[in-house]
Amino acid sequence: MAGDAGYSLASNWFTQLLAQLAVANSITKSQLCVFLYVAGGQERGTGVAQYTQQEITDGLNKLAEKKKDGKRITRSTVNRAVRALAGYKWVEQLGNGVIQLNVKLWFHGNSTAQHAVLERIAAQHDRDPEAFPNAIGPDVHQEELDLGFTQQTNYNRGKRTG
Repeated sequence: MAGDAGYSLASNWFTQLLAQLAVANSITKSQLCVFLYVAGGQERGTGVAQYTQQEITDGLNKLAEKKKDGKRITRSTVNRAVRALAGYKWVEQLGNGVIQLNVKLWFHGNSTAQHAVLERIAAQHDRDPEAFPNAIGPDVHQEELDLGFTQQTNYNRGKRTG
């Protein structure tokens, strides 16, 4: 594994959805970058990342600052991205500098801890099936996202001669 920050469990469906949304311009580059940055900064076993919007901005701009004409993200853009991600139910703001990730999508820890966090979140939201972390957006349906990977392809090349 690259780096020393550990690894996360990520939904394969969600990983493909992120790519599809980016290609279709259904989410902004800023939303994608903010989500990935926050997801990578989770505290193990909690689904929580402790970042203010200024810390997210500074973290995302770290490499750009080293380049003379590097493109940067602004704090107001990060603010809009966090609000959009909350609307998609990918994250939830718990307070100033505390962001709860939707651990159905991305989780830094094992499945036992993930289930405990999901139980805690469900209890906080009175087990409402429409509340966070359910009803994941933006509004797309799984049928629309079928990549055709379920079809079996025959890779048998037959017998070689010669």
